[in-house]
Amino acid sequence: MTLAARLRVRMAAGDARGTRFLAGDDVDGLIDGVSAALADGPANGGGTAAAVLFAITDRPKPGVLLTRRTETLRAHAGQVALPGGRIDPGDDGPVAAALREAEEEIGLPRHLPDVVGIADRYRTVTGYDVTPVVAVVPPDLALVPQEAEVAALFEVPLAFLLDPENHAPRTMTWRGRERTIYEMTWDGNRIWGATAAMIVNLARRLGA
Repeated sequence: MTLAARLRVRMAAGDARGTRFLAGDDVDGLIDGVSAALADGPANGGGTAAAVLFAITDRPKPGVLLTRRTETLRAHAGQVALPGGRIDPGDDGPVAAALREAEEEIGLPRHLPDVVGIADRYRTVTGYDVTPVVAVVPPDLALVPQEAEVAALFEVPLAFLLDPENHAPRTMTWRGRERTIYEMTWDGNRIWGATAAMIVNLARRLGA
């Protein structure tokens, strides 16, 4: 069975297990719930629709492609993120948006990913309603990050990201109020906030 096929089976099993997912965050902490059932999504006048790509490399020990944003960006400068961004009016849904953004940000040709499926939506504290798209990509591609947005592109072992032992909760102060986040560190790269929360969700969906 291919990696993509195995991931499809395990993603579907996440619903059968009755797994609960992190629906989003706010200034008081993480909202724990069934994220697919968010009532205040874009269709109901809620947050800005966005999509990100979990690009999982097809190798014996798969990895996930992550970026570190440039320090010159107005929002989330220097943070580790999944390739992605807003869903534009011309995009045919979140899958098309995630593939387009990955091509623009890291040079991943949009025809290459084998899309596995859509993971659990996540509402960020900044008002984005993010749909993660899971896909398998060939390993060791000669990708060229967009210098204005991406300072670095790196691959983190999927096994590391899915291991609950690496999902460390942290309390931080944001706009004068306490907020709980998840955090994990790989090779000096701090992965936290919405990106870490979506990784936690994926780990729960796949059964870690």
